[in-house]
Amino acid sequence: MRIRVSHQTAYRYDTPASRVIQILRMTPRPHDGQHIVRWRIDVSADCRLTTQEDAFGNITHAFSDDLPTDHLEMLVEGEVDTQDTGGVVRGTIERFPPSLYLRETALTRADPPIRDFARGVADTAADDPLALLHALVQAVHAEVLFDTDPTHPATTASEAFSLRRGVCQDLSHVFIAAARSLGIPSRYIGGYFWRSDGVTAQDAGHAWVESFVPDLGWVAFDPTHAMCATDAHVRVATGLDYLGAAPVRGTRFGGAGESLAVTVHVEQAAQQVQS
Repeated sequence: MRIRVSHQTAYRYDTPASRVIQILRMTPRPHDGQHIVRWRIDVSADCRLTTQEDAFGNITHAFSDDLPTDHLEMLVEGEVDTQDTGGVVRGTIERFPPSLYLRETALTRADPPIRDFARGVADTAADDPLALLHALVQAVHAEVLFDTDPTHPATTASEAFSLRRGVCQDLSHVFIAAARSLGIPSRYIGGYFWRSDGVTAQDAGHAWVESFVPDLGWVAFDPTHAMCATDAHVRVATGLDYLGAAPVRGTRFGGAGESLAVTVHVEQAAQQVQS
């Protein structure tokens, strides 16, 4: 499938910011089942984008706007060819052993209710790690209702689980916390999701999880949709949690009264057939 993505991020400041520094993790890498046809980043500031890789192999673009400004806009757009690999992820940059992804973070710490929930799921899956993960993605989807109102980017897995509500980031954090509590290495994935119902406008990108299965490798699970990742998913960034894969992180000097508007469009693009 060829997927076209347009992701616009706009900041407005009531009083001009004297300086703005941003790091973007908004550029996908190719791997088995994902080929980048074209991709570009435009920034409204008069600046130079510095391209690097972070520790997890994510492509980052950093820039600094050193002139006073009351607004900042970033537009990312491109096309990606994807193939359904049944959720199995291969061909990615792997700089760390899977055991690193057992590490808890503030956003993914498993409290006693999450641990009890995870053990309850494990009791139904015998000793098969893959079957356990399939059961877990269904259980998290059933237990935590998708709701954009009650949570925010700093909401922890335990808080979202207590609310039984959250967005894709929250469901992914709950899944990660539960899986790690069972000794299964798991990591956060940020990217985009093509909806088959014809809806192209979205409020943000998408998030899901990859868990490590012995003798198989990394397998992608999407608790928001209770499924493995398919060719509808565009993988962009990975980390221990949302903070490691956040599309935009940065700081500003001055500029009180910040507002943020995000517009995302994900649609299927026509592929040209060469004769």
